[in-house]
Amino acid sequence: MATSTLPSTVQSSRERRRRFVTRPLGWVTIGFVIFATLFPFYWMLRTALSNNRAMFSEPLSLLPVEPTLGPFQRVLGLQSTADALAEGGSVGAINFTQYLVNSVIVCTIITVAQVMLSAMAAYAFALLEWRGRDVVFGIFLVALLVPGMFTLLPNFLLVRELGLLNTYLGIALPSMFFSPFVVFFLRQFFLGVNRSFIEAATIDGAGQWRIFSRIVLPIVMPQIITIGILQFIFYWNDYLWPLLVGQTEESTLLTVGLGVFRSQTPQGSPDWAGLMAGSLVAAVPIFILVLVFGRRIVGSIQSSGVK
Repeated sequence: MATSTLPSTVQSSRERRRRFVTRPLGWVTIGFVIFATLFPFYWMLRTALSNNRAMFSEPLSLLPVEPTLGPFQRVLGLQSTADALAEGGSVGAINFTQYLVNSVIVCTIITVAQVMLSAMAAYAFALLEWRGRDVVFGIFLVALLVPGMFTLLPNFLLVRELGLLNTYLGIALPSMFFSPFVVFFLRQFFLGVNRSFIEAATIDGAGQWRIFSRIVLPIVMPQIITIGILQFIFYWNDYLWPLLVGQTEESTLLTVGLGVFRSQTPQGSPDWAGLMAGSLVAAVPIFILVLVFGRRIVGSIQSSGVK
């Protein structure tokens, strides 16, 4: 019996030594990745809380240089011109609240319309039988290979001819209907829906819209919420198209407004502290979105691995 237990004892000893070496190494690696991910956000916060004039005197300081809330006040239009000049910040005012509201409205319109219409298209490509379906889907996917720059000018001319410049609808229109990526993404999940549910509903006399809205849509709702969040974030960060179409105060989005704020530098160098403060405030809606729907995203990722 002693000889039979000896190999297992040696093996367990080797396993303990291996864990003793690899476990600390794993924790160090995870800690480094977390640090590399979060440090840029900390540096943004450090810059946003610094005096823009004094910040360059201590460029390597890990703490805010002459801490102040002036950058946030400048972005929100709460700081006087004299105080802004004293801190080396921008003296130009931007309507930050209006730009924030504009971005929320436009991104919500695009996300809701695009995801719902793309879900209908994905349902048709995945679960409906019709002649030439795969060929049409292949041609549809070719749009993924077309750079967005190629469609910029035609879309601008179309929006201008429709008289939709400087409107929410004009900014949202080119992206509202279909997205090849969203259709492809959702189609993969629609293909995993149990067809027996659809067959049973068809036998009971349910139409395609009822099957789609009452049976299929609830099954893939976590994935729809996930792609909706991703698309919302994508269009929240969009800059070039809103810059071309929205030129008035009532139609300027937040990304364009931050660009305007950066260009208002009569003292020479950009107001980096104010720009970082504006970027942090602009990220708050995205943070809230992920915080509220975080469990949905995790559930979508987990369900995508279940076969």
